[in-house]
Amino acid sequence: MLRAGSPSDHRRSSCDELLAVDVDGLRFLSNSVSDQRDPSPPPSRRHRTSAGHRAFLIRTIALLCACSFSVGGHYASYILGPLKSRISRELEMGNAEYSLLISALSLNSTWTPLVGGILATLGTTFTSVLATGVVFLGTLFLLLGDIWSNVRLMAAGLFIFGLGVSPLAVVQETIIVRFFKSHGLGVSMAFGLLAGKGASFVSARTSYPLTEQFGTRAPFYVATLLAGISVVINLAYIAASRWLVDGAGAQLEAVDINEEARRRLVINVSEAQALEKVAAKHTVHFKEITKLGDVFWAYIAVNIFCGTIWAPMTHLAAGIIEVRYQMTERDAANMASYVLVGSIFLYPMCGYLVDSFKHKPIVIILLLLSSACTLGAYSWLVLPPSWTQTAKPAIAAFGFGHGFSPCELNGPRVESRTHFLVPVLLVLLVPKIVPAKFISTALGAHKSVRVSPASLLCQISFSEQLEQTGSTIFQTLAGLAMDKAKRDHPEGSSTQEIINAFLLLNVFQMLSILGVAFLQHCREVVWSRKARRASSVTFPRAGSPADSSDANRPLLEASNPQQRYSSTGSRIHYPKISKQEKRRGKVFATVSAALILSAWLLFLGTAWFKLE
Repeated sequence: MLRAGSPSDHRRSSCDELLAVDVDGLRFLSNSVSDQRDPSPPPSRRHRTSAGHRAFLIRTIALLCACSFSVGGHYASYILGPLKSRISRELEMGNAEYSLLISALSLNSTWTPLVGGILATLGTTFTSVLATGVVFLGTLFLLLGDIWSNVRLMAAGLFIFGLGVSPLAVVQETIIVRFFKSHGLGVSMAFGLLAGKGASFVSARTSYPLTEQFGTRAPFYVATLLAGISVVINLAYIAASRWLVDGAGAQLEAVDINEEARRRLVINVSEAQALEKVAAKHTVHFKEITKLGDVFWAYIAVNIFCGTIWAPMTHLAAGIIEVRYQMTERDAANMASYVLVGSIFLYPMCGYLVDSFKHKPIVIILLLLSSACTLGAYSWLVLPPSWTQTAKPAIAAFGFGHGFSPCELNGPRVESRTHFLVPVLLVLLVPKIVPAKFISTALGAHKSVRVSPASLLCQISFSEQLEQTGSTIFQTLAGLAMDKAKRDHPEGSSTQEIINAFLLLNVFQMLSILGVAFLQHCREVVWSRKARRASSVTFPRAGSPADSSDANRPLLEASNPQQRYSSTGSRIHYPKISKQEKRRGKVFATVSAALILSAWLLFLGTAWFKLE
């Protein structure tokens, strides 16, 4: 008999639990007479305390590893913004060419998040080393392009770089969810995002000083070195992954369940077959995206507008401030770097608030606060510089608002990332508006024993694709518009029209957030009415398969416990998505695909004429 608490016992007990709550597994258990095992004696209190401390330490190690994966990528993502004037001058390129470089960085993120979700089902160890390797290769090409003054090679490096960023973000968040699903997920996710945002701020703050101190190539050398270190740490994590998962009692992935099934095949063929059926359900189903309801598609609209007002501003801020307020390159780069500093302080606070106010609409409130701050920033910048004199209030307001928002999720992204990870709030919003059975389609690898784990990854990945689509389209158009304004008004500012566009899109973003709040409120009213009619429903017997209430109720629903249970203690059967909503979902999915295609056509067409 295996000793209680051993790594093998963790995998065995986890798989037994999956079998016990799954229809196929329950059918096997009810028909099996060979599954009677002698119960192990309960561990002592001292043993439980020691095991708890050990599990906490192992989870901390896993969190540090996951956070380090994206440091190199985030550093490389933000070295171009402070160096815009220097690069444009040395390489003789205009605003359009520079915008193409930034767009090349985000272009592949219009489709790779979903691929990252698929790869994550093959195991985070395989996907993580693939993603970090691609990021390192792209950073190396970027360095060579700068050394050889080749804009095409730099664009190719950023294009390759973008192939690995979103899958890496999915892997990072999946690892954190595996280890911290029941141990303060909001705070843990915030720290994971914080590592990337901290690296981004350091990059923006040090890029220009590094060029002055060590030469113009120094920031690119540092970015390449950090990307290489991320690969090394990733390999170390892979070597220790089995020990980490078993020691922390983390959730098993589909590959782990299949491995356990192969082990049991020698002992019990029918049990192994049942377990393989359970593992097959831990996969991604793209068709379920159309079944997520109107609230989800309103959330997608929020993502698109967030993509247009968040990421482009972080890359254009230095150039806008320099031109608009007649500042030096150094001063403009230093001031613009602070648009990223808010995340360092606000990500952990945001995660704590979400964990502390699970039954309050805290996410909507914080998103509205974020939108109001960025709106204030753009309102300040849109005023004539002769009135405002300085950009500091705008930078402070944007840094505060942006600090609540991105998580390049990407954004559990538990509710979504900054430029490449889903944003904290967007990541945290999804589990509140989506039925639990679709969670892994949107977020990725949320292996709940009562939830079909194939849903959340696709959903969050899809939302990040649209966020990056909005970012790519606006970034490309912004460069073209600034060049046109410069040609038409040589003596005027080429930034006024861009700031006006930022302001207008920010208004639309705020309206879309209010739309999500309204639709979610309407849905909760329907659930509340359904609750009053469910008093005759009885609890399922212990060990029975999860009923439809678990499958159709949001994982992090904001309602109180009384809304989830009737007065007699019976569980509610929540309403399913209507046929009309499913039809609308197909239309919205088609429109979203058309937007992604338009981003590619716009980029390729602009690159054809500007990078010849």
